[in-house]
Amino acid sequence: MLVRIVKLSLEPSKIEEFLSNFESQKEHIRGFSGCEFLELYRDKNNTNVFFTYSYWQTETDLENYRHSNLFKGIWAKTKPMFNGKPEAWSVDKLVTLK
Repeated sequence: MLVRIVKLSLEPSKIEEFLSNFESQKEHIRGFSGCEFLELYRDKNNTNVFFTYSYWQTETDLENYRHSNLFKGIWAKTKPMFNGKPEAWSVDKLVTLK
């Protein structure tokens, strides 16, 4: 399983627009082939900083999503909202405790 972590720093005036867009797209992202989990987090201190966590069955599934029309549409709408360069990490999940 591949975990994708993305850090997004947004213009404060664009936060509500970002949240509205995420709300309208989250089921489509989660429903994309190979996506097993999706969460959105907001930094407690820097409230214009958000993180997405998504779990993918394979790296190919993530790449298929990143090259899809769904992602391209989301990216085109979200990119102008940034006030900093987005950062992304692909990591392997090693341990889960419940």
